[in-house]
Amino acid sequence: MQTDNLPLPPAATRIPHPVTIHGETLEDDYFWLRDKPNPAVAEYLNLENSYTDAVMADTTDLQEKLYKEILGRINETDQEPPYRIGNYWYSMRTEAGKQYPIICRRSGSVGAEETVIFDLNIMAEGHGFFSIGALEISDCGSFAAFSTDTTGFRQYTLQIKNLTTGEVLPDRIEKTGSIAWAADGKTLFYTVEDSAKRHYRVYRHVAGTDLADDVLVFEETDEMFRTGISRSRSGDWLLLQVESHTTSETYVLSASDPTGQFTLILGRQPEKIYQVDHHTGQNRFYIRTNDTGINYRLVWAPTSAPGPENWTEVIACDPAIMREELYCFEKYLVLFEREDGLPHLRIVPINGSEAYRATFPEPTYTVYPVHNHVYDTDTLRYSYQSMVTPSSTFDLDMESGIATLVKQTEVPGGFNREDFVSERLFAIADDGTRIPLSIVRRRDTELNSSAPLFLYGYGSYGISMPAHFSVSVFSLLNRGFVFAIGHIRGGGELGKAWHDSAKMQNKMNTFTDFIKCAETLINDGYADPQRIVIEGGSAGGLLMGAVVNLRPDLFSAVISKVPFVDVINTMLDKTLPLTIGEFEEWGNPKIAEQYAWIRAYCPYTNLKAAAYPPMLVKTSFNDSQVMYWEPAKYIARLRTLKSNSAPLLLKTNMDGGHGGSSGRYSRIKDTAFDYAFILKQTGITE
Repeated sequence: MQTDNLPLPPAATRIPHPVTIHGETLEDDYFWLRDKPNPAVAEYLNLENSYTDAVMADTTDLQEKLYKEILGRINETDQEPPYRIGNYWYSMRTEAGKQYPIICRRSGSVGAEETVIFDLNIMAEGHGFFSIGALEISDCGSFAAFSTDTTGFRQYTLQIKNLTTGEVLPDRIEKTGSIAWAADGKTLFYTVEDSAKRHYRVYRHVAGTDLADDVLVFEETDEMFRTGISRSRSGDWLLLQVESHTTSETYVLSASDPTGQFTLILGRQPEKIYQVDHHTGQNRFYIRTNDTGINYRLVWAPTSAPGPENWTEVIACDPAIMREELYCFEKYLVLFEREDGLPHLRIVPINGSEAYRATFPEPTYTVYPVHNHVYDTDTLRYSYQSMVTPSSTFDLDMESGIATLVKQTEVPGGFNREDFVSERLFAIADDGTRIPLSIVRRRDTELNSSAPLFLYGYGSYGISMPAHFSVSVFSLLNRGFVFAIGHIRGGGELGKAWHDSAKMQNKMNTFTDFIKCAETLINDGYADPQRIVIEGGSAGGLLMGAVVNLRPDLFSAVISKVPFVDVINTMLDKTLPLTIGEFEEWGNPKIAEQYAWIRAYCPYTNLKAAAYPPMLVKTSFNDSQVMYWEPAKYIARLRTLKSNSAPLLLKTNMDGGHGGSSGRYSRIKDTAFDYAFILKQTGITE
């Protein structure tokens, strides 16, 4: 089948829309695709979907086989370990055949009778997409404040449910974000978004009362900043956070005095970020701050006078250790840290005893605290997994340092972790920087440059890519693939400096690092140079677009999901979500110097006449983070430039959001489609 000349409808013809900036005129002939209400837009996207399905028609049986394989590694009926909030034990379970989980609780003990408080399957009925956003239980356990999104646009509606009667109150608040209950169990604080989806206001509401009586307690007018509301882990304080990508400030209010005034701890200062938690017994705020170094230190201050003049250092900043999160318990502080690209949990006894780290056995892994809602406990619950170890829940006795396995997710279908090996490798950038790679393969896959490679990357916002367990990827490993994650600069794996070294004027490092990862895997025998498939999503889709412009010869196939590929035009439009705040990540193209940074790599702008590799580009019509028109424009323009007949496929989820489909079975089908594309492009039919 010919795959390089999809007949476009008349409305998809090129319509000149030049953009002139800093003396340069950029052609944007597909600007019209931004007009979402225009029926021709949906028609065009559906034609692209039909074309993609036609090209992939010969993989229908393979898709079904992959779907059954992946589903066969999942216990469709399962339950997570219960956790305590107040006097109740909560858990989430799934049932075979149902797309969404069920949230339950038991009163007093884990053996008590179960009560279903939210069945997401019932709540999702009639919706092509469904997602729970925020969910907070009041102190008495009588009310649950929850928000839902039924479009995929990440626009959440807040409601309150009486968990005693099962009644959902008439209170219904649109476009909300974070929420927090006061100690009285009836006063609720929530944030709302503006037209650009920036959470800029914080309101106070009393359950069951008229929304017209809600009180505005804070409004942020600087468009670089967004607001959030939460409770300290002690439960004693409400924390109102205001932050940009580089600066923050926190206001506090006693949770027992919800009608009181919030007090500022420290006003915003350029490039200074801090996080606050509270310790009841000592009547202190513990503060994680980057005031003396980009990787943060830990200090405390009295609640009566929490300003920086009263800060006392607990743990100094270490340039080799990034301190990402702080958790306060009655007798312990827990710091989530990263060192040399690996996550760690540091336990710091309040009584001054020696601090220690929990230890983990594998060369690459991911670990993070989960469901630690009890303040006065010696137990830290955390999740651990690696690329060969399924998700495992542990309870760590913080006094003894002994961790007990609570549950490891069962992987049916004959999975044997001993058949696979997880490794850590380093690529060396041209400037000498060591770039970590997390790798998994079958133990019997020979490293003789014959294996197809599936390489994943992201590299933005200081976000670290976890070396996690994926039941789906074993369908590729069992067909001889090597799977690797490149922990490239721009992410957060090696601390704040890792992020800073590949943003703004340094962004090109992200792309050259990824190329170097691929070249290293070739040189070390992990990859067949003719069968390298790459994938990234969102800012990782920007990565995909940039690297194929730089090295279209290096990659044999590309999967780009919700890709941020039209960087210049998006960053010129302040009405779009994220744009203004992200001037601190990418730059502002209205500033000539910063325009030059973006101009050097913007995928849409730098498309050229070349032999591009086969591509599967995926988007969602209701994506609120990267608008559907970016990948649609990218594909339309690339069709006019690529010089070979390699397939170029656009698949738009007309019901999904930034994360694609919301139901678990739908997500597996999406993965099976992706893997069928990968196998087809690498010549592996079976």
